[in-house]
Amino acid sequence: MGVVLLAAIPAMRALDFAFAQGGEERKRALLTTGAFALAAALPAYALLPYLWGDPVGRAAEWWTTLSNITYKSQELFRGTLYPSDALPVEYLPVWFSITAPPFALLLGAVGAMVVLARMAGAPRKALRNGRLRFALLLAGCFALPVFAVMLSGANIYNTWRHMFFLWAPFALLGALGLRWLAGALGGRARIAVYGSAGAGLAAVVISMTLLHPYEQMHFNFFVDRVAPEHLRSQYEMDYWSHPIRQALERHLDHSAQSSSGPNLNNGAPAVIGRYRSTLPESARERLANAAPFGVAYSRPRASWSRSAREMHRVEVYGSAAWTFEERDAPLDVYEAIRGREPVIDGAFDVHRIDGALALVMEPCAPAFMERWLTVRALPADAADLPAWRRGKASEPRTFWLPYYGAYLDGKCAASLPLPAYPIADFELRWSQELPDEAEAREKARRARENGRLLASAEYDIYLADGELVYINDSCDPLETEHGFELLVHPERAEDLPEARREQGYEWFGLYFHRSGAFVDGGCVAFFPLPDYPIASIRTGQSVEGGEELWRAGFALDAEPYRLAYEAAASGEPLARSAFDVHLLDGALVYAKEPCEQEDVAARFFLHVVPGSVNDLPEERRGIGFDNMDFDFFPNGALFDGRCAARVPLPDYPIASVRTGQHAGGVGEIWSAEFAVRR
Repeated sequence: MGVVLLAAIPAMRALDFAFAQGGEERKRALLTTGAFALAAALPAYALLPYLWGDPVGRAAEWWTTLSNITYKSQELFRGTLYPSDALPVEYLPVWFSITAPPFALLLGAVGAMVVLARMAGAPRKALRNGRLRFALLLAGCFALPVFAVMLSGANIYNTWRHMFFLWAPFALLGALGLRWLAGALGGRARIAVYGSAGAGLAAVVISMTLLHPYEQMHFNFFVDRVAPEHLRSQYEMDYWSHPIRQALERHLDHSAQSSSGPNLNNGAPAVIGRYRSTLPESARERLANAAPFGVAYSRPRASWSRSAREMHRVEVYGSAAWTFEERDAPLDVYEAIRGREPVIDGAFDVHRIDGALALVMEPCAPAFMERWLTVRALPADAADLPAWRRGKASEPRTFWLPYYGAYLDGKCAASLPLPAYPIADFELRWSQELPDEAEAREKARRARENGRLLASAEYDIYLADGELVYINDSCDPLETEHGFELLVHPERAEDLPEARREQGYEWFGLYFHRSGAFVDGGCVAFFPLPDYPIASIRTGQSVEGGEELWRAGFALDAEPYRLAYEAAASGEPLARSAFDVHLLDGALVYAKEPCEQEDVAARFFLHVVPGSVNDLPEERRGIGFDNMDFDFFPNGALFDGRCAARVPLPDYPIASVRTGQHAGGVGEIWSAEFAVRR
């Protein structure tokens, strides 16, 4: 919306030019307008990379897409839920009027009316007055965006937070209104005006202090703030961040006093992970040690219905902003569906019970709950739909599963309420498609029978049908919470995206709850490989903070390294240590038998001393040797309990080589030094 200022200020300067007396004043108006335009445009261009390719076209695109934001939500406004792209035209004015301090609303209205009255009475004279012209600019910067949103039907939601910039011009209009009002009345009345404004400001300060730390939830007396839960039933509450932190702290304090200790981890993994960093260190440690329990948080609306035992609530004006609820959803739902056949059999089994959909999954990890599910209900009679939905013949409702379910002892379950009217049928759409258990079982079978086993670590890793297939026959569901990573080294660096060519590999993340399935008590995950020729892959899992759970590396084609091993083994090595080091066809061959993943995990160092220091690259001549340190992958392979790596030497005359392995925190693992004669 800074575009408004960029347009309005040059318009004001155009008036200066029109009213200028003589060429000198016109010249000054042109120069100052140009200087402003340059001073505004250059930082905007520099700080917004989106504009760099096509500044004019993309700025226009930004503006024209204002009313076409694709995000959709439901907004509670005056007791009715509206789609965010079909809000009443009065949505923004009403929100502004019920949240702004009343004294500021009055003064802002006075300022605007004075400006309009003077403009209407003597427009040319008013436009020549610099102070009035500035007041007109403020009125335009406030009113024009409001009308633009109302007329374009822009998709705004979560109160008027997209338009908070309106407060700056409105507050300045209020300051002008206060000055004009006090000046017009004079005498003791002037003191009364300033005193009333001061009292209004003090009331705001007191209100914010009493509301702290929820001062952003301020409502004025234009709405009922006394009736219990009235605000909750009528308007959205600003629910960001701090209420969740306080609810977490209260629950931890409560749990610490109980015999069971704190038990929070698995009810709402998303909120705990997202807001852990806002808690004190001691609270974070207690969260890290929390035991499984069916606890969830809720952003309450009167129109949402679910059964739960409320444990803690954060209140503002007597209305709940957030609650923490205790639910035994997995146990309750599993008990309710005992012996029933699901209506949908898949990654989650879906049952229909008591006016709700019950979703169950076992085994399950908490992350499987962190997804959105849209339920499109098809009524038996279209007349049962809300009026604004009847043309679409169905009523979609979107649920975030942590609100409606929980995780407990390897089970995930949720209960999603269906509309009260008779339902003929329903459709489900996941935010992320879940792998089908039967399909995962079949792909794992084909990988074992027809694929190639590349590595055995925490998971057996197969190559089958252009995919890596990770199989663990007895995995812990909680271990699947930790992300997998893959470092893919191509045969040719030019096959990589340009930004990755210098580092020599491409990094990929794999999340089990998006790419995996629990099958017969085990875990199976799939990762499709890039279509360029691949030399080797390093993969594994790490916990939050970087600690490795397991690591494996492998070459997709081990045959060249097998041949190098056999050729080198027929001669005497240059050095014998943890690895035998051979010289073969201008390259060093590192060979070891027996050899396992742990033997090749540490980085190798290779320092080459030339016959003449002038043969070194210029930046290396000061230290006297060439640093050619390397990782085993993509330079080697494991095969048949042995391993070999091949590293070409520089083509200049070499005096000696020092090589070995080292690791952080350990230092040098082994080393060898020898002369090289070619």
